[in-house]
Amino acid sequence: MNTKLLSALTATAAATALFGAGAPAQAFSFGTNGITFSQDTSVKFNFKESHGGYTSSLGIYTVKDSAATLVNTLFSETKSSDNESQNEWKGTLGNTVLGSGSAVFTFLANQIYTLGLNSGGNGSVYSTSALNSDSQQAVFGGKSSLGSALDTKTTKTFGAAGSYTDGIGSLFNGGTLISFDDRGGGNDKDFQDFTVSAEAVPEPMTMTGLALGLGGLVAARRRRASKTTS
Repeated sequence: MNTKLLSALTATAAATALFGAGAPAQAFSFGTNGITFSQDTSVKFNFKESHGGYTSSLGIYTVKDSAATLVNTLFSETKSSDNESQNEWKGTLGNTVLGSGSAVFTFLANQIYTLGLNSGGNGSVYSTSALNSDSQQAVFGGKSSLGSALDTKTTKTFGAAGSYTDGIGSLFNGGTLISFDDRGGGNDKDFQDFTVSAEAVPEPMTMTGLALGLGGLVAARRRRASKTTS
């Protein structure tokens, strides 16, 4: 590959990377203040594990006039845990939650959403604190930071919850963890009752732009080669 073509390819890749890196700036909110985007945004969710003593389901809700309406169920438990109270009511994929454990949802531009955890007779809690009478029932944070904090938790109160209220930065950069407290155990606030990861799905336009750019560079090289031989 000649030097000019290599330089052009590098420039195209850099431009594409910058386009992708700009994605977080368009998001209004993804945390305990609500979920809102300024353009349609697809997010991939993966179930991690649960530690609630109830049979729970996690869904996406639209919010209007302080009322939440279910629009999509992401994950549902078939039982409260793998083996009753063992390992703090631990529930895992393939045992407590069936299926692939992965779901993609497209959030529509300028619509207000929240995540909601319904735990049967224990009721529902939402990722948006205002919908819980201003009680924080979910934490958001990068996989490394929040993951380490949750891994060391027991059923004791998670005192650092207030430090994990916004996942927008990591949503577009490696993914964020979201973990709920379902108000069980006297609302013990251990934030381990239902945990998922979330990561923004790259826009098809990003990859299409790179492909078109590479295609144009190859075509230009062929034209130059043709002129040289003629």
